[in-house]
Amino acid sequence: MSGGGTNLQALIDALGPDAPARVSHVISNRPDAGALERARRAGIPVSVLRDPQNPTELLAAIGDAGLVVLAGYLKLVPAPVVARFRQRMVNIHPALLPDYGGPGMYGRRVHEAVLASKAAESGVTVHYVDEQFDRGPIVAQRRVPVHPDDTVESLAHRVLEAEHALLPEVVLDLAARIQQEKTDGG
Repeated sequence: MSGGGTNLQALIDALGPDAPARVSHVISNRPDAGALERARRAGIPVSVLRDPQNPTELLAAIGDAGLVVLAGYLKLVPAPVVARFRQRMVNIHPALLPDYGGPGMYGRRVHEAVLASKAAESGVTVHYVDEQFDRGPIVAQRRVPVHPDDTVESLAHRVLEAEHALLPEVVLDLAARIQQEKTDGG
């Protein structure tokens, strides 16, 4: 996490005691990230990376997690970390990839680009993380209409609502799948 942590809060709220997953650790590259306070309030351990590009530090923080979720994490994940968690690390992006993704395309910039393009819809994408920004295989998308009177703020609000719905659904589905694979010996 790099920001306020509203997607983290959506996960915390959705992953109840009977869920096949739980938020076990929150890692940030920013000591002032609001996500850290949300995690602390929920009793979840936190770590702040000294060097987000140091794969050893990031791997130590992640530990033996079954699934890694990037939600508002604005750094490129080092290749050794991607390799260790291939097909078990997902990111959420506030647009319908492959459009409006890549380096520097986050937050307000994404919504500005969508509005400038006069697109009829935007949305949210959950994708597997690979060695490039926003290029991994798509897991799920949810579409959000762009209204003629939309501002960056109004579009961002609707896209964020879609993120809060889609991310927990995907995490629960992937966690159940990973748990089943372990049970099956895979």
